Amino acid sequence: MRVASVLHTSSIVAGFSLMWAASVDGQEARMEPVQVAEVEPLAADVESIDGMITAFYDVISGSSGEPRQWDRDATLYPSNVQFTPTGVNQEGQIYGQLITKQEFIDRSNSYLVESGFTEREIHRVTRRFGNVADVASTYEWTTEGGDAGRGVNFIHLFNDGERWWITHATWDAERADNPIPAEFLP
Repeated sequence: MRVASVLHTSSIVAGFSLMWAASVDGQEARMEPVQVAEVEPLAADVESIDGMITAFYDVISGSSGEPRQWDRDATLYPSNVQFTPTGVNQEGQIYGQLITKQEFIDRSNSYLVESGFTEREIHRVTRRFGNVADVASTYEWTTEGGDAGRGVNFIHLFNDGERWWITHATWDAERADNPIPAEFLP
């Protein structure tokens, strides 16, 4: 397996994973609207922090050609959730952009499905106080083409007394100049 930061000719993977497609060499990442149906959440997904994090990774992982579980994914978040993918572009400039969940889906779906992208958690640090939790979830990803990488998702959760919600996620990928600190490794 080769570790790659450029996974698609017109996109840079920024981490969560995955896949936030940023502009490279003046070319915009391919963006295809994806319809997401409203479904009931699975109890196992929303009743615990463990369930939420497991679902967070399950919904985006799969074999090449396998549709991603965007309907299930939508049950993990309030409708106004936002993500902040961060990273460094090919020119060495640091970026971070606040995006909606739908923007994330539209920009990453094609890559995830075409590449046979799989992401899994390898370590977790959880801080919880009352009904809020902050999870630093270290992940590794692979594609069927042999690309691979790691990074850390910072996931904020809230429990409304009936279930957990992911209220925000921010991530960055491991790079030569950005190794994952020991506290976030198994």
